[in-house]
Amino acid sequence: MKRISIALAFVLVLVGSALAQNANTQPSVTIVPADPVVVRAGSSSPAQLVFRVNSGFHINSNKPNSELLIPTSLKLSPPTEVMIAGVKYPAGEQLVFPFSPDEKLSVYSGDFKVSALVRAARGTPVGTYRVHGELKYQACNNRQCFPPKTVPVFFDVRIAKGSRR
Repeated sequence: MKRISIALAFVLVLVGSALAQNANTQPSVTIVPADPVVVRAGSSSPAQLVFRVNSGFHINSNKPNSELLIPTSLKLSPPTEVMIAGVKYPAGEQLVFPFSPDEKLSVYSGDFKVSALVRAARGTPVGTYRVHGELKYQACNNRQCFPPKTVPVFFDVRIAKGSRR
């Protein structure tokens, strides 16, 4: 029984080590949770979406410096009561990498913010509405780029009573 316990513990250590190593070698982008965007019926309000690229990786900016690179893009699908306008991306950081030593690439790493304007029509009922979407990106490390991925995105919009005129 003692041998089986030791063997099982050894296997668990190996599996845990392999999973931890895999998590550090695979790129990922996550959205940082935020409070709902509050908008008065008949007006608009800015939304700030914060994304995080895991350590050791970067992703192409929305305007990479090469046509061969896949730009980061955010597509939002709001419910019919809410409109999204003017998605704005930050400027990328201009960096040179060993796999492309002759040109600077425009990339995001760490945390970066994408903003948009959220609008609610004058007659929009008070309530909370969820905006869904996806962020498409291509991640790289200092040696290689990985296949493009998408990450689901969502945030809540709370519609408040509009002002009386």
